[in-house]
Amino acid sequence: MNMGQDRQMQMIGGNGGNQFRQYAGQNAWNLNGYNEVQNVGNQVAQNLRVQNIRNQNGLIGVLGNGIQNQIGNGNLVAVRAEGNAAGQNAN
Repeated sequence: MNMGQDRQMQMIGGNGGNQFRQYAGQNAWNLNGYNEVQNVGNQVAQNLRVQNIRNQNGLIGVLGNGIQNQIGNGNLVAVRAEGNAAGQNAN
């Protein structure tokens, strides 16, 4: 995952237990594989702005924008991209 200089990602927690993530913005590029969201234990996710998630030859993992509080196990939602690139812009 490539992150721009003006982007922030804050993660507090470990591999198990409770995790809190706050995304101010993110540019995720994966040309030949997957964009994955992995949920372990209980998680509270707040996405303020997630932009430009592209995957040219693989699957796109949907991050679930607009979900302010997600507690429990999350699921990876994957769709097949047709064409050269699939972009997502959300405010």
